[in-house]
Amino acid sequence: MKRRQSQKDKELADNARLLRAWKRFHREERDVALSGPHAVTLAELFRMFSAIEHVTPAQLIGFIGTIDWSAIDYQTRLTVLHEVNAMIAKFREKRGLEPINDPLPGQPDNAFRIIKNLFNSFPPCAGERAEAIGKK
Repeated sequence: MKRRQSQKDKELADNARLLRAWKRFHREERDVALSGPHAVTLAELFRMFSAIEHVTPAQLIGFIGTIDWSAIDYQTRLTVLHEVNAMIAKFREKRGLEPINDPLPGQPDNAFRIIKNLFNSFPPCAGERAEAIGKK
């Protein structure tokens, strides 16, 4: 019984270590994005994330839609999309809702799906034509 508990404790410790590493990785990715060539635009977007209680989904989608994502590298776009997802999940959880609630087929897209579709409309590499990689 003691060995079984020891194995479980080790597994829990490993999971906690991996979670800390994952969070550190994403924090570093966010810091890189906020110090890169698009720092001013992304800082404003991340400011919106921090004040999400005062931002409507239409405002968020509208602001994200005004950014020239084709000029931003793929890794930075992935980082921003991760931050959007995390922010929406945290916002929903604060209100006692499920963190993820994607619409069923045939229903209108929610804010995250609209934003994700916007991101998917660009090629993985900044400056690369979408047709060249089969995106359009």
